[in-house]
Amino acid sequence: QVQLVESGGGLVQPGGSLRLSCAASGFTFSTYPMNWYRQAPGSERELVAAISSLGGSTRIAGSVKGRFTISRDNRKNTVYLQMTSLKPEDTAVYYCNARWGSENYWGQGTQVTVSS
Repeated sequence: QVQLVESGGGLVQPGGSLRLSCAASGFTFSTYPMNWYRQAPGSERELVAAISSLGGSTRIAGSVKGRFTISRDNRKNTVYLQMTSLKPEDTAVYYCNARWGSENYWGQGTQVTVSS
């Protein structure tokens, strides 16, 4: 059974930092590229960051470039999203995603709220 379990969300003040984690199980994690998406109320889900299966290549959305970093630890079957200099517009539910070929798995999401 495939599981993606996000953690690390919460309430943070503008300018603060959070690190999200996504623990994966039920599939061969090291062969899957991994993604972080987010969805704010009333908005479409958008891709925030992506990382290749071995971690050698990453992509970061322009809206968060220079502030967010994606990484992974294939020994721990975990992908991370380090978020710094957070802004109120970063408020959203953040989702972990694993996609390879026809396989497409999602976590349940973790809420990030940036507010003073």
